[in-house]
Amino acid sequence: MTTVARPLAAPNTTLPGLALSILTASLGISIVMVALPRLSEAFATSIAASQWVVLSFILASTVASVIIGRLADVAGRRQLLAGCLLLFAGASVLAFAAPNLAGMMALPMALIRDLLPPERSGTAMGVLGSTSAIGTALGPSVGGLLLGQYGWRSVFLVLVPMALGTLLLLMRSLPQDVPSARRSGGLLGDPAGTLLLAVTLVAYSLSMTLGGSPFWPLLAATALGAAVLAGIERRAAAPLIPPALLRGGGLPGKLAMNVLVSAVMMSTLVVGPFFLSFGLGLSDRAVGLVMSVGPAVAALSGFPAGRLTDRIGAERASLLGLVQIVIGTSCLALLPTLIGTVGYLVSLSLLTPGFQLFFAANNTATLA
Repeated sequence: MTTVARPLAAPNTTLPGLALSILTASLGISIVMVALPRLSEAFATSIAASQWVVLSFILASTVASVIIGRLADVAGRRQLLAGCLLLFAGASVLAFAAPNLAGMMALPMALIRDLLPPERSGTAMGVLGSTSAIGTALGPSVGGLLLGQYGWRSVFLVLVPMALGTLLLLMRSLPQDVPSARRSGGLLGDPAGTLLLAVTLVAYSLSMTLGGSPFWPLLAATALGAAVLAGIERRAAAPLIPPALLRGGGLPGKLAMNVLVSAVMMSTLVVGPFFLSFGLGLSDRAVGLVMSVGPAVAALSGFPAGRLTDRIGAERASLLGLVQIVIGTSCLALLPTLIGTVGYLVSLSLLTPGFQLFFAANNTATLA
């Protein structure tokens, strides 16, 4: 028995709750990024090792995203989102208490598709993009302040009340789930495929962070894992992604573009703190402030990006976003080395609105 949401009864209260869930998730990853240099120093680890704080978050999110739909079929999207928020709060407490270095986006988007009419989906995606950018902007500035005053553990502890507050708002605003037909294949659908996906992603991440002699064996293991996964999924009774979704409509291309653009965006977020801290010699607070400028611009441009997507169409808006991303990344490669921090700020101000426009348009087209 699948659970789907009833038609939206109170969009003025539901959309802010979903947006706050996106805000909490984006704050969670961005607030940690500014702490990476300090984590590297505190645990006497390499830059590559400290980046696994973020990589572990991303890998777990990636693997979870392919089974989250099936779990929602069983538990309901409202209940599952509540469980995710509780898990997020608990994990933040554990990270706060960590004695050594170790290591909620999909459901709101799915609920947007269920609860809003198609002609409003671009605007809704723009709202979610703005709140995601706000979280990304707040993370470095708040994280820099907390690092200077209370140390790295505080950046994890501050996430707990955020997650719990989001949970309370969503439980009051989201409509109850109602039953429908359940997909076949059990709770996880394809456990072998899910496990192989996780192993393949870990092998790839290790190849990128360890470098040196393990690079080529790990990269070969990644390619082998991807090939075997493709074979398994073609024969699976309940594949991670139904094959029908990948036939026609240009969906594989849209997903591939999302992967590439996300890689560019995450590279700027992960590498940025190290360049600003070690390359330009900025303080923790200064790094936080500089890192927050780009997402702050993106927060202002998210809602207009969604409106523009609804007005000119997702395909044209995606193309415009990609053009701006190319311009912004070109500036980011050149200007900081020429004029320092000012060049970095100018580049981010050009780059991040491009991200917003592309993701609003491409996600709208993908969900359609």
